[in-house]
Amino acid sequence: MIKRHLQSVLESSAGWFPVISLTGPRQSGKTTLTKMTFPEAHYITLEDPAQRNLALEDARGFLNQFGTDQVILDEAQRSPELFSYIQGIVDQNDCSGQYILTGSQNFLLLEKISQSLAGRCAIHHLLPFSRTELLGIDPTNPENIAGLIQQTAGQSQENDLFETLWTGNYPRIHDKHIPPQQWLASYIQTYIERDVRSIINISDLETFTRFVRLCAGRTGQILNLQSLGNDCGIDGKTAKRWLSILEASFIIKLLRPYHGNFNKRLIKSPKLYFLDSGLLCYLLGIQQPNELLMHSARGAIFESWVIAEFYKSYYHTGKQPAMYYFRDSNNNEIDLILECGQKVIPIEIKSGQTINSDFFKGLEYWRKLIGMPKSQAVLIYGGDRPTSFKDISVLPWHIL
Repeated sequence: MIKRHLQSVLESSAGWFPVISLTGPRQSGKTTLTKMTFPEAHYITLEDPAQRNLALEDARGFLNQFGTDQVILDEAQRSPELFSYIQGIVDQNDCSGQYILTGSQNFLLLEKISQSLAGRCAIHHLLPFSRTELLGIDPTNPENIAGLIQQTAGQSQENDLFETLWTGNYPRIHDKHIPPQQWLASYIQTYIERDVRSIINISDLETFTRFVRLCAGRTGQILNLQSLGNDCGIDGKTAKRWLSILEASFIIKLLRPYHGNFNKRLIKSPKLYFLDSGLLCYLLGIQQPNELLMHSARGAIFESWVIAEFYKSYYHTGKQPAMYYFRDSNNNEIDLILECGQKVIPIEIKSGQTINSDFFKGLEYWRKLIGMPKSQAVLIYGGDRPTSFKDISVLPWHIL
């Protein structure tokens, strides 16, 4: 069993809050993690029609059967009527960690929490495996990313970069050794036919599937809703609503632009990324890892993988990410900006395995912009050797 970094965070939260909420994409390991973290808890899945009917018909009686025992309610958003009753019970009992709520539809679950359980609930997110979880090592600390250059020297590689990108990180692929393309085909079909239909009424699932594939083709690009909608045959408002579904389901992430205190004209639209590179490769029709060597989307897939790993390093340690990108009207760009308190770390992401001086242009521009020619900056690339260039830390991909 692969240990999740979030386990210790859940244990701590259960000592402080009466309710714990765990959201994340379907099949990210939420049920396994909660059962492992709270082995003595009663487990109820509200995907089960019988249990869901009991909860709907007599919510108070359904919850009272457990007394003050700890309870895991899986897919809790399926029975929203329970939340107001949970509020009354936890206020009366004052027991820490009494209810653990999980769900794969983030905004539906969080909407109910904000209405009934605000201040009583710790909210956490579980994404598919991080690379460090698969290797069984401590999570990467984003705030110390530049200082990791000393740790990479002599580090052996267990997986080829292209194999890592193509396989992705969904737990079942790794636990059961299922061929990624077969599992991901079933995953996307199940997601669209079950989860999407349960959120909104989409009659034309074929159009939505095409929309998801068009999003895959725009990975790493600045979002243009009108163009995306036109290519799919839908209007901009529908495209925006469908994107919100993909983001709430943890399929994609919209990276917001960084503005700081600059007087220059800056881009205001977000950039689109997928949170699993294997799913992204499947949607792009990449059949084998070696196809990535010459594929036109290799850079975007690698960038998406790096962005996702940073999100995992935050979420799986119970932190909220402050991640952005920077781009001005003259197309000067930084792929990733980490805001760590008063410290801001610019990061460039390049899939090339050979370092090129052009890789550093954005970082050098950033230093001039802020007037600090020696400020901390990082380049993450597709090679294996750590080095430095003009005080810029150059880190291999496997540091993440």
